[in-house]
Amino acid sequence: MTDDEFITALETCRLTAAEFDHAAHVRAGYLYLRQHTFAHAAARLCTAICGFAHALGKVGLYHETVTMAFMALIQERMYLGGDRGGWEGFARMNPDLFDRDALLAYYPRAVLDSAEARSRFMLPPGGGRRAASS
Repeated sequence: MTDDEFITALETCRLTAAEFDHAAHVRAGYLYLRQHTFAHAAARLCTAICGFAHALGKVGLYHETVTMAFMALIQERMYLGGDRGGWEGFARMNPDLFDRDALLAYYPRAVLDSAEARSRFMLPPGGGRRAASS
């Protein structure tokens, strides 16, 4: 599926639940960030994900902190390394973004699992500095 077809399918809720996995979330974030400012891209992604979740009958599926934190990581990678010429290049150069637990380097699991983090964006404890490895 081309990038344009993918975004259209997401926005019109024509993807299946299986087709909109974590990697697809990252792809959507990347594609929106290629076209828009961070604020506009984030708003478009949130609208698309919420609409998709609503169409599936899973209104509580959307997670604000996870979505915004991954958008920030994608934006940072694009700033530091460019868009890599397209989705495939970007994905190949940033494999860690496909780990659903990547945010645990910044947030304690208890924060990410909280209802508060699901409903509103929360900054990582400590101002976003990476958690020390144990």
